[in-house]
Amino acid sequence: MRAIALILALACVGAPALAEDDAPATPIFSRSDTAFDEQSGKQLYAEVCQDCHMANGKGAAGAGKYPNLSGNPKLEAAGYPMSLILQGRNGMPPVGKMMTDAQVAMIVNYVRTHFGNAYTDAVKPEDVKPLR
Repeated sequence: MRAIALILALACVGAPALAEDDAPATPIFSRSDTAFDEQSGKQLYAEVCQDCHMANGKGAAGAGKYPNLSGNPKLEAAGYPMSLILQGRNGMPPVGKMMTDAQVAMIVNYVRTHFGNAYTDAVKPEDVKPLR
């Protein structure tokens, strides 16, 4: 316990306080409080998903494994991506908790109709609500 207290104390002494001018100019995500501001599936993908799943939807591996969305047969059932976005899984956070039902539907529809996916049975906001 003393070792942890000592490490924390040293970390605080060694880390200068951030001045107001040092604060980031823009938030990590374009959101206000707990909601994303983006109004299309493409915008949401670019802001929320692209860093891990890549611009081409092919995913990545490195410090973690980010699944390929391109031509992914698991996306055939719309409930699968809705559930992942809302609940998260493994390393994926539940980002849908910061989205409206309409935004979750938009991003699911975007992913299911891009990157070589052609699932055209569109998800509606009312389809998302029961999964929350």
